[in-house]
Amino acid sequence: MSTEATSRTGRTGPAPGALLLCRAEPDSVAPAARLLRDRMLLMCAGEGWSVLVPEGGPWLHGEEPVDRVMTGWATALAVGAPWPVLALWWDADRGGYTLASGFRRPVGYVWLANGTPAGEDEAMRTFAARLALDPVLDVQSLDHLTKPDPASDARARLRGLLAVLARVGLDLPAGLTPGEPTDRLREVARDLPDARPIEWEGPQTVRGELDVVTGRRLTPWLPWPGDPKARTLALAQMAAGLPLAAWGLRHRSGGWLTAGALLLAHGALGLSYDLTHPRD
Repeated sequence: MSTEATSRTGRTGPAPGALLLCRAEPDSVAPAARLLRDRMLLMCAGEGWSVLVPEGGPWLHGEEPVDRVMTGWATALAVGAPWPVLALWWDADRGGYTLASGFRRPVGYVWLANGTPAGEDEAMRTFAARLALDPVLDVQSLDHLTKPDPASDARARLRGLLAVLARVGLDLPAGLTPGEPTDRLREVARDLPDARPIEWEGPQTVRGELDVVTGRRLTPWLPWPGDPKARTLALAQMAAGLPLAAWGLRHRSGGWLTAGALLLAHGALGLSYDLTHPRD
């Protein structure tokens, strides 16, 4: 299987790929991940971590660059959740990450394919603070990733980032390695014993979410119905989702359109249930 693809500049290089890392257990991640409307495989990635391996249709079919799609998905998953989402991505020209956490603006960093830093140092410090990393040891390691190093390409930089996160429990399954093409990542993930398929199943997916609510088994990222925080969160999700969806439509960005649609759906669901089922 070829691991090369033609870049936007016309040369060839590593084929695009991506991983979504969530600082939560798979059972907490699965309900929200289904609404991303892309087939994925979900599995444990260490103590308190999960990893989603996307099928990657938007970037494999040339519809949208991988970094834009992953930023939209990470944002959609993280808004309203008590856990952050880290998107790792790479293509023939660059590699990088986007960290999304709640309603805060996502933070990210980019390296050129040869490892040349192309991001802001402040982004690394914000990254460390939002993940509650060690302000001395871990920040020093992250700062090293922002310095020139002829021996480290973009893939090595991403592996260095994962090495820092290993100190807080992240442990990716063998074979899920930055730089591997999307198809290869899927092959590896399918063979893992705890991998579970995640995919959009139409309106029944949203109904399934409502069943969880009505059964008093709320997903961990939704406040209890009747709590004032529930209505506030629902309204905030709808307010954030509308401009994201509009931007995605205007720019034909599937990633941001999905993010906006997800926020609108969850906000409407939470608001309607909160208004019709006050807390007992």
